[in-house]
Amino acid sequence: MDSRTFERLLTRLQRLTHEQRIELESALHQQCSPEQAQQIIQSRLERLHQCPHCTGTHLYRHGQAHGLPRYRCVDCGKTFNALTGTPLARLRLKPKWLDYLQCMLQSQTIRQAARTTGVHRNTSFRWRHRFLQWVKEDRSAHLSGITEVDETYLLESHKGERSLRRVARRRGGSASKRGLSKEHVCVLIARDRMGQTLDFVTGNGSVSKAQLREHLQPVLYEDSLLVSDSNAAYRYFAADAGITHEAVNLCAGVRIKGAFHVQNVNAYHSRLRQWLSRFHGVATRYLPNYLGWRRALDTHRLPTPQAMLLAAIGVFPHSTGT
Repeated sequence: MDSRTFERLLTRLQRLTHEQRIELESALHQQCSPEQAQQIIQSRLERLHQCPHCTGTHLYRHGQAHGLPRYRCVDCGKTFNALTGTPLARLRLKPKWLDYLQCMLQSQTIRQAARTTGVHRNTSFRWRHRFLQWVKEDRSAHLSGITEVDETYLLESHKGERSLRRVARRRGGSASKRGLSKEHVCVLIARDRMGQTLDFVTGNGSVSKAQLREHLQPVLYEDSLLVSDSNAAYRYFAADAGITHEAVNLCAGVRIKGAFHVQNVNAYHSRLRQWLSRFHGVATRYLPNYLGWRRALDTHRLPTPQAMLLAAIGVFPHSTGT
């Protein structure tokens, strides 16, 4: 911007209302400097202060590479930097990372984020899944109290693969069979009344008791109260696990049974499916990344690019779960 244009901009700033000035000030504070990403990355090593190869703590500076200080471990003799051992190791263009993460907070597609940050679409794709590799692990260890559980089904997608075992579908397409079949992937969502959410990709076709035992039993306390629809798999699972269970017969038009319902988890399903639709079909192998991304947006635990970058290198906010 030349000086004359800048002077005209300053003159127009005087016409802003009080609310507009506050909004402008907030937007300016959110702008990311090129050096800020490297400072955040370096803070990880300052917190851990240990070798990623042997966890030794006897370290000394050993030059610099790719904009980050390098260190050598006295115990094992290996060199490393603050990104060694993280999903972001060897990624370039660090000054653009925070701008890209802002695009992710706005749920932009790969091509939209590439245009916004000025990188190639392949770089945009690679960055998305590298940033999400650890972000998706930011989740509660357990659910407590009344826990609603239900499954939703997405069409299995081999998007991006070079060889398919079936005829290709365009823009997601539709299943070759009516109703639920092995062409669908089951996404199991469990959500307690505190708003803590856990999601699991259980496999193709209907959810089974064995899958519920594998995914749900480790995250539920014995005194939890499980609320589900009338799917018999939940009843059998709860009986085997010794967990109290209440079923709401949605097929019979029952939505609320006393204090029990599955409206919270069904509302989450609706938000999830509406959000996924912008990506025109998500590859099944990357589905856990998208589930973690949606969960981070829904809980507002990573509200800024800086918080997302910290999570991407393993520095999470204080957990609300136990």
